[in-house]
Amino acid sequence: MEALIGHCLSKAGAAKEYPFGPDPIVMKAGGKMFALISGDGSGISLKCDPVIAENLRQQYEAITPGYHLNKKHWNSITLDGSVPVPELLDMIDHSYELVLKGMTKAERARISEAGAAAQTVRK
Repeated sequence: MEALIGHCLSKAGAAKEYPFGPDPIVMKAGGKMFALISGDGSGISLKCDPVIAENLRQQYEAITPGYHLNKKHWNSITLDGSVPVPELLDMIDHSYELVLKGMTKAERARISEAGAAAQTVRK
């Protein structure tokens, strides 16, 4: 689970929040949620293109329509080891990109600038 959280936080403008209390962990970019991670590490919910979401649900038993989320645009993934980590990382990337795509050009530029500034500080 720490690897998934780290991957989410590596995204430009990503922040970890707890708007619902100590559980779940909500990952946001520009104030928009792109990942919801259970505090006990048993699952993660990610935004997904509806066609891809359906394909993933057919491919993996551990992937179901988003729990307490828009079932067309969100998948919930049980972290039981049946979905390979590289696939999970790709799903996080896809979710993040979908959230960015829904933002205005100015919002995307602000996130990009924040990411570039963070990279400069890390070097």
